[in-house]
Amino acid sequence: MSGGYDEGYRRCPCFWGTSPGSYVKILTRYVRSFDGLKVLDVGCGEGKNAVFLAGLGAVVDAVDVSPAAIENGTRMWGKVSKVCWMVADIRELELSQEYDIVVAYGLCHCLNDSTEVSTVVAKLQAATARGGYNVLCAFNDRGQDLLSAHAGFEPCLLGHSDYLSQYASWTVLAASDSDLTERHPHNGIDHTHSLTRILAKRRHDVG
Repeated sequence: MSGGYDEGYRRCPCFWGTSPGSYVKILTRYVRSFDGLKVLDVGCGEGKNAVFLAGLGAVVDAVDVSPAAIENGTRMWGKVSKVCWMVADIRELELSQEYDIVVAYGLCHCLNDSTEVSTVVAKLQAATARGGYNVLCAFNDRGQDLLSAHAGFEPCLLGHSDYLSQYASWTVLAASDSDLTERHPHNGIDHTHSLTRILAKRRHDVG
């Protein structure tokens, strides 16, 4: 479930960079204060989103299935008092508290199939407090350049509408189906992914 990124984590001290995701930045337009808010960043990678939100005052559980990702993150950022790092598989992790914000950036396409995606998204939604937020970013099925820079990686690709349907009972504050061209530092190959990005708020009347 690591998404084939372990090689990059081992070869680069900072694989994902330090700037938070674009929809994590958009979240700051809707949340007046992050002080004391509880955040779950699942599939956190090296923690760029977790550390950003902790810097705004949130208390963050940063979870990734890859020990190499967590090792890079703790080495790169040093001690961040409001970030709790954890190596765990979200499919098996018991979520025993509610979170004000749940971030799933690059997680869903690393799952095995559409059933796992639906199950995990529902699990994350159930762990979100009423009035809380989900930030989701995932590869979708519109177009993926995998052979050039991700040889051997077979992501789970759902449609943009499939992800939106999972938030039908929430208030979707922002959503996009757009292309991202990027270059990973361990191979230097430009490649393009079609991405679904969603920022949604759980309504108070959603059980």
